[in-house]
Amino acid sequence: MMPHDVFELLREILPADIDDLGHVNNVVYLHWVQDVAIAHWSSAATAAQQAEVAWVAVRHEIDYKHPALPGDAVIARTWVGTADSHRFERHTEIVRAADRKVLARARTVWCPINRSTGKLTRVSDAVRAAFSTGPSAAD
Repeated sequence: MMPHDVFELLREILPADIDDLGHVNNVVYLHWVQDVAIAHWSSAATAAQQAEVAWVAVRHEIDYKHPALPGDAVIARTWVGTADSHRFERHTEIVRAADRKVLARARTVWCPINRSTGKLTRVSDAVRAAFSTGPSAAD
């Protein structure tokens, strides 16, 4: 997968996703951000990379633009921005499938941990090259 590629995941709105205001609850958007990040990693990382590295979110920023409503289908679109050896910036857009209108935008910072030790680990150059658009200022 090239660093500039966008990965997409279709999500159906379930009755439990709707809050008392009649639209998708904000927490559901965060689930979609996580779902698409995991699906992207699972689809593009090698089996060895997946066995070695897990990811933890250390920061989420979400801007809600328009509500998702019952009956809508949404597409979670994600791509990785800048990365250094310990932090990956991931961008996500939630768009309505019918018209591709942006409903929300998110930026998440993810850190890699070693699955065996549970401790922060460095990301290999191969992973950084496959997923990110370039080094961050922190590298």
